[in-house]
This record gives sequence, structure tokens and C-alpha cells, in this order.
Amino acid sequence: MRTNILLLFVLPIIAFSCKTKSEVIYFKTVGTNNNTEISSEKIISYEPKIIPDDILSITVTATDPAAVAIFNLPTSSFLAPGETQMNVTPSLQTYLVDAKGNIDFPVIGKIHVAGLTRGQLANLIKTKIETYVENPLVTIQVMNFKVVVLGEVNKPGTVKINNERISILDAIGEAGDLTIYGERTNVLIIRENNGKKEFARLDLTQPDIFTSPYYYLQKNDVIYIEPNKARQGNALYSSNKQYNVSVISTVISAVSVIASLCIALFVNR
Repeated sequence: MRTNILLLFVLPIIAFSCKTKSEVIYFKTVGTNNNTEISSEKIISYEPKIIPDDILSITVTATDPAAVAIFNLPTSSFLAPGETQMNVTPSLQTYLVDAKGNIDFPVIGKIHVAGLTRGQLANLIKTKIETYVENPLVTIQVMNFKVVVLGEVNKPGTVKINNERISILDAIGEAGDLTIYGERTNVLIIRENNGKKEFARLDLTQPDIFTSPYYYLQKNDVIYIEPNKARQGNALYSSNKQYNVSVISTVISAVSVIASLCIALFVNR
């Protein structure tokens, strides 16, 4: 009897835990019958634009370093106890984009940068300082570009981005890939645009994610991988198993006591 009861608990776990290949692979329809092609025209190209609260690193260089020194913020160094100047790497000074989308740039003054890409801003600054410097080179980097990956991934958390752009696949790769319990057909993207929250769902098993406007991520996007049915079933079992086993054990013990009393009464007659 105890064996039968144990099977009642074990079999559902096995059923929930068994995952077929089609449930865990990406792009399962690609190349099944023939080569799948997606033209570059269908892929939505995305170039991040600068927004308020961005932290920008802007460096101006030229063949004459002295000529561009006035356009670069001074670097600073912080000496911790026990450190020497030789061991300290100077930290690059940055520009914070204010609520109105502006920065204060040396010599030039206030520049409206919100809505521009890094390349557009670099060209704008280059044009403004060409009257002072010959053939300047302007390099810009967004220092606080990040996305958050949560849920059924191996390394959930914040992913800092150093490149010009990042796709959802890049972010998942940085998070250590989905676990076997991650729901691949219903990935949630949470994005803020103009003060409003947007919610989108992507199916990682289909190649059409490459044409989605959410394939390339924007700053502060949140990716949530929800648990699949196997994980939900295991969680439900884990939360209830202790209570269920306790109840069943109590019932078995009670039945055993009653049976023993009945046998004793029958024998004593």
C-alpha cells in the first residue's frame, strides 16, 4: 500500500520533468524542410538614442593633444588607504544628461543631446570644435547602458552593455542561457517609452523574432523568462508534499491502529 502511495507522488514529478527536444530548442522551425532566409530589409535596425539620465563619456583627440585638452574634462584619482599614486588608474570624467536632455560641454557650452545617436552627437561636437582644432576625433560611450534579465536563466541580474546595441539573444547569453525550465515561447519584454510602460511577448522558437521591434533592446529593458509547466508542477508539488505526506501518514497510522484493535477484539471473543 505504501508503495502505491509513493508512486502517486513520483509519477507526476516524472511526467512534469520530462522535456522533449522540441520544447527546449530555439528556432525549431528553421531549416526543417528547406533553408530559412530573412532578408535584411525585414530586420528592424535599431540604434540607441541618448535620453535624460544617460551618463556619457566624451573624449576628443587630435594630432596635437594640447589643442584638444580644453575640450576634455580632467581625470580624477581616488587614493584608498594603503594605495600609492602608481597603483591608481585615473577615472574618466563623464557628462550627465539632465532632465531637459542637455549637457554642458567645455568651451561650447550647453548642447541638446537627447534624441541623438552616439554617431550624430559625435558629428555635432566635431562640427562645433573644428574652428578650434584641425581634424578632431570625437569618441562617445554611454556608461550606464544596461538591461535586466530575470526568471528562469542561469545567471539572473543586470547586464551592462558596452557595445552600440544588444539583442535579446545577446542578453540571454550574458545571463548564462535559459534553464531547461524556462518558457521559450512566451518571453516578456518590459520597456519604458516616453514615461509609459510597454509590454511585449517574444517566441524564441520562431525565427520571426528577428523582425520584431523588441529584438534589439533599449536601455533599462527588463526581460522576464517565466517558468514552464514542468517548473510550475514541481513547485506545486514541493509546496504541498510535506502537508500531503503528513496527512497520508496520519491516515495510515489511524487505519493501522483501528485494524489492530479490531483484530484484538475478534481474537478475544
